[in-house]
Amino acid sequence: MAWFKQRNALTTERKIKIPEGLWVKCNNCKEIIYKKELDKNLKICPKCNYHFRISAKERLKLLVDDGSFIEMDPGLSSDDPLNFRDKISYTERLEANRKKSSLTEAAIYGEATIAGHPVVLVIMDFSFMGGSMGSVVGEKVVRAAERALETGRPLIIAASSGGARMQEGIFSLMQMARVSAAIARLKDSGPLYISVLSDPTFGGVTASFAMLGDIILAEPKSLIGFAGPRVIEQTIKQQLPGDFQRAEFLLEHGFIDRIVDRKELKKTIAKIIELLT
Repeated sequence: MAWFKQRNALTTERKIKIPEGLWVKCNNCKEIIYKKELDKNLKICPKCNYHFRISAKERLKLLVDDGSFIEMDPGLSSDDPLNFRDKISYTERLEANRKKSSLTEAAIYGEATIAGHPVVLVIMDFSFMGGSMGSVVGEKVVRAAERALETGRPLIIAASSGGARMQEGIFSLMQMARVSAAIARLKDSGPLYISVLSDPTFGGVTASFAMLGDIILAEPKSLIGFAGPRVIEQTIKQQLPGDFQRAEFLLEHGFIDRIVDRKELKKTIAKIIELLT
């Protein structure tokens, strides 16, 4: 009995020493995946092809030619126009997100080449306050559209966002009109605009620039919509389809042009640029 107790204690001790973070549970198929295998596969589930969220820097590395990206206005950051406070002040929340994401805001933009094609690029990062669009994110999208208009380069925007940023109130909501107007000016003048939607793309981002692309691409199984399914069900008093707001559902109903695997995204964008510019 004493031997059994001692052995049991050693087993418990070994379990405690197992490093955390070695395994990840897929949000879609619920399979347990070895993290190194997931990272090697560009954060795509090897079981069901679900595309996990990736950071702006990871997407940048995936999309553009090595060393070609020149970031513009990297120091542009949000102020606190409303002196907003929930559990903590907006200023404190911004600082916490800057430390967590190593970014100054929820989007980066600049010039780069994709398979040798010069482009203007905006990439959103969900890890920074849910990729929410405040005045700075809106300003970066506007400046990117203006830069594409000035240079004649295609504009590529990779969206990942929960929508407008509530801490900036009306200043945030105004960005929907500003970015939509900037995209309209761009499209009137000819340069190509490709919108890339990833999981999730919601709210004011979907209702503005994300769905205004000349070509709209989406990653597999991405959640894309305006309001969440529970809000819609409560409003219309009906049960929604199980795949409602998934990229596959949107493609079937004509809201997007194509679903593209992350591994094929760079090649697909390059081909579209070759064909349409």
